[in-house]
Amino acid sequence: MSGHNKWSTIKQKKGKNDAARAKIFTKIGRELIVAVKEGGSADPSVNSKLRDVIAKAKASNVPNDNIDRIIKKAAGDSDSANYESVTYEGYGPNGIAVIVEALTDNRNRTAGEVRHYFDKFGGNMGTQGCVTFMFEKKGVLVIEREDLDADEDKVMEDALESGASDFEADDDIFTIYTEPSDFGVVRDELTKLGYNFVSAEVEMVPNNYTKLDNDEQKMSMQKMLDMFEDNDDIQNVWHNWEMD
Repeated sequence: MSGHNKWSTIKQKKGKNDAARAKIFTKIGRELIVAVKEGGSADPSVNSKLRDVIAKAKASNVPNDNIDRIIKKAAGDSDSANYESVTYEGYGPNGIAVIVEALTDNRNRTAGEVRHYFDKFGGNMGTQGCVTFMFEKKGVLVIEREDLDADEDKVMEDALESGASDFEADDDIFTIYTEPSDFGVVRDELTKLGYNFVSAEVEMVPNNYTKLDNDEQKMSMQKMLDMFEDNDDIQNVWHNWEMD
């Protein structure tokens, strides 16, 4: 995975205005609700999925009060919407591979909107499995260099001793990879050592990246990603665009 590409995405998210950050909070709130309901417990010590979403929420700077309020509401509200997890696959401009993960209470609505976004910006929605083989599921923990006193060798040593499978150093960030099943353990061990993350989740990581050299294609791809991000049903979008 390209650390440069990952950092471009994180910087975009960090630079969002208040309205866009509120969208992110809403999406993570939906993930918290699903984690409580599917895990059968509002206690993160026994609900590993909830623990993972809480870590993602904290990395996205969701206030602790918001997290606690959503969890308590989900635990006590049996009549709240039932969200279904759905994954769509397709291609952006110039064949960029795209995976869209959604939590929706109306599959037909969400499918129609996702198809519209693909079509509107020069892509097309494909069949299940059409691009998944280009990605590998991995736990990804990102640490910003400027937040650390420790040097690269120390961070790498701590990461590998905690059970990480790989480590990359970039100019601005350290990226730590884990097997999906080891993600929670590695994250918790590094948290105990005092590390903070600007991103912490299990991701679909591309095996290879594709560049767009045409400015019009770049603009269309970015607009498509913006439309996906603006949709409350869509939780994550994974792609293999090598962003500048």
